[in-house]
Amino acid sequence: MRELDSQAIAAAAERQAGLTKPAGSLGELERLGEQLSGIAACCPPPIPSRPLVVVAAGDHGVIAEGVTPWPQEVTGQMVDNFLAGGAAINVLARVVGADVVVVDAGVNRPQPERDGLAILKVGRLTGNIRIEPAMSRDEAAELVDRGRRLAEERAAGGVDLLVTGDMGIGNTTPSAAIVSYVTGRSPQEVTGRGTGIGDEMLAHKVAVIADAVGRCDPSLDGLGIASQLGGYEIAVLAGVMLGGAGAGVPVIVDGVISLAAALVAYRIEPLVRGYLVAGHRSMEPGASAALEFLGLRPLLDLNLRLGEGSGGVLAVPLVKAAAGILAEMATFDSAGVSEK
Repeated sequence: MRELDSQAIAAAAERQAGLTKPAGSLGELERLGEQLSGIAACCPPPIPSRPLVVVAAGDHGVIAEGVTPWPQEVTGQMVDNFLAGGAAINVLARVVGADVVVVDAGVNRPQPERDGLAILKVGRLTGNIRIEPAMSRDEAAELVDRGRRLAEERAAGGVDLLVTGDMGIGNTTPSAAIVSYVTGRSPQEVTGRGTGIGDEMLAHKVAVIADAVGRCDPSLDGLGIASQLGGYEIAVLAGVMLGGAGAGVPVIVDGVISLAAALVAYRIEPLVRGYLVAGHRSMEPGASAALEFLGLRPLLDLNLRLGEGSGGVLAVPLVKAAAGILAEMATFDSAGVSEK
């Protein structure tokens, strides 16, 4: 993985200044265009044409603590729904012209081989993070590596924009625990209602997360964080981000689960941050804490809290637009327009 190309970023900034518009008038699209130029090491950057949403699914032992009202079997049922094309992410991906691949990162049931499904699991249920590690360090390393290889293979096949998504009943609990651990925010600050829990369950969820974070060594590295507090899908998504960045492909990050994975990826290799695009600001408070820690500015704020990659995929047209502005918009000189 290399640092973003500073010369390409400077060239993009210079080109933005010469386009037929007041300076800075396209706001975040201008900043994003410069980032895309730095990733591609050229200006203008290519306009993405092969976006892919990676929806990683896994089950969590911490639901034994009563942190969600939803039954665990919903994870596997939603995998079926994704593969049948009937979930929100499928609809949104079709609307923006993105493909979807579903990853069984650790769903607690056997999975038959099916089109559109990548089976990368090393286990079927994480440990209960309140009292034990989610997985072994070797398992975390293997899942990160499998996610990395998936991204590299898809990039080699022509994918030029990745979007991260997730599915896993109970997975806002490990995500909040990771955000709390990495950012230093209290569990109360970063824990939300997930799929819609009441006040009593929320207070209990905060206590579970506090216990999970409290039993961890304060000097864990990225793999240690994934091992102690993560989910199988979080480890895979961290690998997808690292693999995408290593292949020079921008990665749109979805909500709090994807952002927890981004924190893990950042602790493994800080250069990954330059390749990440924050698709939206999730309603989960841990998302805002992670965005601030990583220095990422979300493109959208739609009060979403679904997951699946839904907020991330909605940002795909904006990424295309940012690249398109640099590639296709006329300059003052070429259009014969007077500058101020």
